[in-house]
Amino acid sequence: MSKKIEQLLRQGAPHIQAAGDEAVAAARRVSERAAAEGFADISYAPVDSPFGTLHAATTKRGLVRIAFPEESVESVLERLAQSLSPRIVQAPASLDLLKRELEEYFAGRRHEFGIPLDWSLTGPFGRRVLEMTAAIPYGGHLSYAEVAAEAGSPRGARAAGNALGSNPIPIVIPCHRVLRSGGVLGGYGGGVDRKRWLLELEGAL
Repeated sequence: MSKKIEQLLRQGAPHIQAAGDEAVAAARRVSERAAAEGFADISYAPVDSPFGTLHAATTKRGLVRIAFPEESVESVLERLAQSLSPRIVQAPASLDLLKRELEEYFAGRRHEFGIPLDWSLTGPFGRRVLEMTAAIPYGGHLSYAEVAAEAGSPRGARAAGNALGSNPIPIVIPCHRVLRSGGVLGGYGGGVDRKRWLLELEGAL
């Protein structure tokens, strides 16, 4: 423990808080610099939404993960570290484009996303399913069977459902636009209420 920290501990809570704020700001600057200079493989940051705070992560390739508020940030980062790289920093500036596009989308002003995507967390079939899903236009929807057929597996509705259920980039890859036959909502990784809300936002319900 440094002499400065020991001194602050003896001086009391207000000084500790000030030191804590200063340390957080310094850590953020270091993280931003590491991300900007390419020392980090993954950058993450909180992102506001009507559902609460999302957490998003990006790589040099593009957006790789969006986590809903109820998902543990620690668990999400641990899985990213295990699956992709442990070189992860919190760098809000790296997610500025996503923040802007999501803000416009939730306000009804954006009908498609332009942010680059990183498909590293999806397997071959899952990627085909999600690419077909990403092509469903704003305000439209397909059934699980239709998405499976478009992905090259006409009898793979259940497998397509599993791929959609593990979609690592919800909202931007609009798995909420895939319904059961007959227009029944079906499941959704973020909860059926959120699925309905998104479809209503887009005028699909």
